[in-house]
Amino acid sequence: MFARSGPPESFEALVHEMSTQAFTSSDSDWPPLARENFASNMHRLANFREILRYVPQYRDKVFVIAIDGFVVEDDNFRNVLLDIALLGSLRIGVVLVHGASHQIRRLAEATKQQPSNFDGIGLTDAATLQLALTAANRVTHEFLEGLAAADLRGACGNAVVAHPAGILGGVDQQWTGRIDGIDVSFFKALLERDIVPVVPPLGCDGEGLTYRLNSDAVAMEVAKALGAAKLIYLTSVPGIEVANGSTSPEVLRQLSLEEAEEMLKKHRNDLVEPSLSKLTNGIRACRGGVPRVHVLDGRTDLGLLTEVFSNEGVGTLIHVNDYQAIRVARKKDARAINALIKAGVESEELVPRSLAEIERHISDYYVFEVDGNIVGCIAIHPYLDQKKAELACVFVSNKHENQGIGAKLVQFGEGQAERLGAKELFCLTTQAANYFVQKGGFQVGTPDDLPPPRRQRYDVSGRKSKVLTKSLPPAKSTAI
Repeated sequence: MFARSGPPESFEALVHEMSTQAFTSSDSDWPPLARENFASNMHRLANFREILRYVPQYRDKVFVIAIDGFVVEDDNFRNVLLDIALLGSLRIGVVLVHGASHQIRRLAEATKQQPSNFDGIGLTDAATLQLALTAANRVTHEFLEGLAAADLRGACGNAVVAHPAGILGGVDQQWTGRIDGIDVSFFKALLERDIVPVVPPLGCDGEGLTYRLNSDAVAMEVAKALGAAKLIYLTSVPGIEVANGSTSPEVLRQLSLEEAEEMLKKHRNDLVEPSLSKLTNGIRACRGGVPRVHVLDGRTDLGLLTEVFSNEGVGTLIHVNDYQAIRVARKKDARAINALIKAGVESEELVPRSLAEIERHISDYYVFEVDGNIVGCIAIHPYLDQKKAELACVFVSNKHENQGIGAKLVQFGEGQAERLGAKELFCLTTQAANYFVQKGGFQVGTPDDLPPPRRQRYDVSGRKSKVLTKSLPPAKSTAI
């Protein structure tokens, strides 16, 4: 997507450069390679259009990006730093937190030592602290070298205040620390001067003593203290993984805060490392005011940018409830709804609807948003003289299928029909009858179950859709 020769001077300059390459010549005389380059530029510009939807909401915000030591040694690490340079060109402040467990393990093997722990959670004896200091300082320097190569300035300081973890479970944790404070003014001073703070998994107390910390916890505390818009974990797995019997682990793509807490409570032992640490600290970050936490494979080229600047992403998203919402459609949403359902119309899942028709009945429509983008819709057409309502135009973007969005829309639609005073809900479908019967509790009906105006349109359409009905409980008093 982006040139790797160096960081762009500005986002707008990069778009201008690409558009100039694409449009300055007529393609009629181009050789095959030039045509291929033109097509590539068109694809890249299309990706930029998606990015542009996100830029305004992230400008002048802070991202805290935690990078595991394993990722630092991967070939993609320098690309990640170039992607961070791009974020900076969009006026997004970035704080980098790094781990060092991979480097500690390698250093221990080289020096034939046995560390008391690798991740900064358990007991840290004096020898392990020295390994951690050596390894972490080396990784910090690699970050500073990489930032320099990307034409960025970086700095490391003593902004994480730590004290001894003390005695836990009757065991003195020795040089393992607990985070007592974050020097917010230090980070803000660097970010205001376009300097990238680099934070190792270490903390200092007022006596000048150093303690070992867990990098995931450091990143969480820094994100909370800075009021970060995002906390992003770049690790060695595709996202939060859950053991799935004999098959490959299942990657969870999207979790609300409540769902994440339920997962941690009921399936803690099924979480594949390093998922447990990321999920635990991700929940704490959300509870502390960070609205989005992402976990993804840091070895994937363009993974960071894809996760940040696209609806579907490539990893796991943990979010507070305002991430996704069903709301009443507005007139200006009609075009987005029309574009969304186009695929359903082409596959004959949905009856064709013109833009004018959607606009005329826009008050019957509801949309499902992800980060302000419409990814699903539903319509509730009331026939209140018959005490009935039609559930119609249920559709979810193919990029968001199998995420439970359709079920949430149907459940929401039932609630809206109840509140309108309908005693029976019906829907017409050519391809999803099994879903509505098995998952939605509908029953197979006949065209005679339709209100007369709807029956007339049913006969005229010739689609021979199946008619499904469902009795509704009495209307609830809750306001829409």
